[in-house]
Amino acid sequence: MRWRPAPARGTGQESGVLGQGRQQGGDEDPGAAGGGAGTADGTGTADTGTGTGTGAARKVVRALPVVLIAVGLAFDLLTPPGYTGSPFFSAAPLIAAPLASLLVTLFTGVLASLAVVLLHLLNGTTWKVEALTELVTVITVSGLAVLINRVVRRSGERLASARGIAEAAQRAVLPKPAERIAGLHVCARYEAAQADAFIGGDLYAVQDTPYGVRLAVGDVRGKGLGAVEAVAVVLGAFREAAETEPTLEGLARRLERALTREGTRRDSLDSVEGFTTCVLGEIPAGAQVLRLVNRGHPEPLLLHADGRLAVLAPAEPALPLGMGELAEAWPDRAEEWPFPTGATLLLYTDGLTEARDAAGVFYDPAARLTGRVFPGPGELLGALSSDVRRHTGGGATDDMALLAVGRPGAGEPERRRTVPVVAR
Repeated sequence: MRWRPAPARGTGQESGVLGQGRQQGGDEDPGAAGGGAGTADGTGTADTGTGTGTGAARKVVRALPVVLIAVGLAFDLLTPPGYTGSPFFSAAPLIAAPLASLLVTLFTGVLASLAVVLLHLLNGTTWKVEALTELVTVITVSGLAVLINRVVRRSGERLASARGIAEAAQRAVLPKPAERIAGLHVCARYEAAQADAFIGGDLYAVQDTPYGVRLAVGDVRGKGLGAVEAVAVVLGAFREAAETEPTLEGLARRLERALTREGTRRDSLDSVEGFTTCVLGEIPAGAQVLRLVNRGHPEPLLLHADGRLAVLAPAEPALPLGMGELAEAWPDRAEEWPFPTGATLLLYTDGLTEARDAAGVFYDPAARLTGRVFPGPGELLGALSSDVRRHTGGGATDDMALLAVGRPGAGEPERRRTVPVVAR
């Protein structure tokens, strides 16, 4: 994560279309068929085409041990007596070991050993030294395959346990927000750039307070456990201060003090070079307005019901949180924006704007979303995630946190409905 007062955007000339949306006044976007819609559960989902291909590859690999035994039998029967299919029989249980269950691995070893015995019975060489050597070799390799299978299975169980712990930690640090908060439709999503990673330095929070619904989206400098600890500090301070601070400026100062205080107490937090870019938002009850304080973070976007899009850039840039005395020269000033019925607010981290395609062109969410209309925040984030994967070819380099908050129009149901968009 790199901070800059005015984040750069792409050229907007990327190929492809954004899925799951509709052009203003037009039919459904044909791109919806290309990218699978994500779920609104705070995590990302992969495209279904990739999963199908992976499943087919696994079936082929799992069938390979039986194929090897069949090839070994054919090789031994169709070649002169000096040739043997023993290498194929030895390889079969070794391939089954990391991929199949213990019983399947054991069955493969027994089948390979019986194949060796059968061939030598047919050739009348059962009690020759070469035949016994081949049989002992296959049995020994089969025993090693069983041992390998047990080691791999135990490692898999430990990995599954670690993943479960990571998921529990994510739910504790970044809990899934309710779909409806104080009459607003809410959806959040966190997508890690590294496979099997769950928590990084990106954060989001939504909270109903006496001053209205308050929001936070931020990005902590750095990676690893230090960044996760900084995320926990920021979110903990936000949840407490959002209930008591009457202004967003006061809330920002509370977060600043929390980072400074914990930076001096914890070795894992960088109190000198560490910082956190952040956008704080407030949507007062009964008023169609939105207040924002932007501390060096990418500008939020406001999507209107008719397809128009506004970039909510601050009048004056401000330093990120954690800059200590430097931030005192940049006093916070909350800015107010209209938040009309049917509009959706989109907040995100720089993992979105710094996503690049093969030519090095940055992803520009403003250009991609202008003129698009979505049924709700969940559909917006699902389409956006799919479009970013399409733009990058699935090779994201930074984590991405997304938060969408929509103000429902008159007559809309209390619970958001999922309206599928089907290409024609």
